[in-house]
Amino acid sequence: MNDLSLAERRERLITQAAAQRTTLARCIEPWRVPLARVDQGMNLLRTIKRHPVWIVGGVALFALLRPARGVKWLQPGWVAWQVLYRLRGHR
Repeated sequence: MNDLSLAERRERLITQAAAQRTTLARCIEPWRVPLARVDQGMNLLRTIKRHPVWIVGGVALFALLRPARGVKWLQPGWVAWQVLYRLRGHR
């Protein structure tokens, strides 16, 4: 191939890549907000996993602000914690 045809091919490929980027951006746009929410949720779960005491503090605060609801949630929360604890292999 001579230099002219290489330059033409390069220009065509650059144009084609730009069109593909535009198409991809249009296809991905509807997923931007839902995926951002999933990402935020995953970050929250990682934070909770690193600092499980925050859950206890949140439940305690909730129980202080709404004692009747706090007691109502305490038993299922305790059962869920025990199940997760056993599933992870701690006995």
